[in-house]
Amino acid sequence: MKRIITLLALLMLSLVLVLTGCNREEEYPINEYEDEIDTEDTEPAGLSEPLQVIATIFPQYDFVRQIAGDRVELSMLISPGAESHGFEPTARDMVSINNADLLIYIGGHGDEWVEPILTSLGRDDLRTAALLDMVEAVVTEHHHHGHDHGHDHDHDHDHGHDHGHDHGHDHDHDHDHDHDHDHGHDHDHDHDHDHDHDHDHDHHHEPHYDEHVWTCPRNAIRIVTAITEILAEMDPYNAEYFRQNSTAFIAELQELDRAFAEVVANGVRTTVIFGDRFPFRYLMDTYGLTAYAAFDGCSAATQASPATIAYLINKVRDEQIPVVFYIEFSHRFIADTIAEETGARLLELHSVHNVSSADFAAGVGYLDLMRRNVEALREALS
Repeated sequence: MKRIITLLALLMLSLVLVLTGCNREEEYPINEYEDEIDTEDTEPAGLSEPLQVIATIFPQYDFVRQIAGDRVELSMLISPGAESHGFEPTARDMVSINNADLLIYIGGHGDEWVEPILTSLGRDDLRTAALLDMVEAVVTEHHHHGHDHGHDHDHDHDHGHDHGHDHGHDHDHDHDHDHDHDHGHDHDHDHDHDHDHDHDHDHHHEPHYDEHVWTCPRNAIRIVTAITEILAEMDPYNAEYFRQNSTAFIAELQELDRAFAEVVANGVRTTVIFGDRFPFRYLMDTYGLTAYAAFDGCSAATQASPATIAYLINKVRDEQIPVVFYIEFSHRFIADTIAEETGARLLELHSVHNVSSADFAAGVGYLDLMRRNVEALREALS
């Protein structure tokens, strides 16, 4: 279905570009005396037009906003409040991309629509940047949404496997416990992961990466540094402005990093529970936390198996965990169930995939949301 939508959108884009090209030719005929035009009064590079920058989703949108301010023309493809997983660009989006100077996207399987569109545009001068290329991305397990994932944990076994970042892979991800085989093998960041591909497809030779790289402040620093240099290279006139803003923003990200480290250091536990999807692997890995969750980070599932829910309830009870997390825009069904059964408090941990329309209008940014996460995590580890 995604490929059909993309192909239709590409056809629409082609038509729009053809019509636009015709209109431009009529309005602006080629000047046969172009070589004789006096260019002495033209503006120096960097002054004529601001860079047209497009971010696919909110994290990179906010990073560019903090770095470049009003010195670029910035837009975000995803609408505020919309679900970012499964995003497909419209024909209008593709026209916007065609008019852009820089496209910043995540990369990985979730953005597989990017390459066909760039190929169809045929623009050698369109700069692109993928967040996955800016950090040390980790390979993540193959989890097809809504299917049996085979992480069958025998309840007589120790499910923790204490890797410091179980991410919910130590429990049944909406799978049938009739599959009585233990997959509690050592994960240690090495398994092929695919957040969307069908198991029927032969993609096991391709590494698939956890795409939620921005959820760790240290990765955010790397991403901001990389974006700053790209903008400075593309617009030398404003390079110093970009770098000054970037330095100030990075100082705040470093303070955020210290805040997370302090909360973990002063906590009485290192285990957290997600009655929801789990897009926080980089955060958990960085600060040495163990997480158990109902689904993986990109799952489209809305209900876990009774065994999974029971396992999470028992984990909360056994370890007297005071907080059950859910993520933004969640229906909270599973988190509510766990909280009702255990008396744990429900708190949001925001993955910053996107923000609500109200937050977007109010100018809420990455730092605001992650500072809220610091306080939520402080309560969960207390």
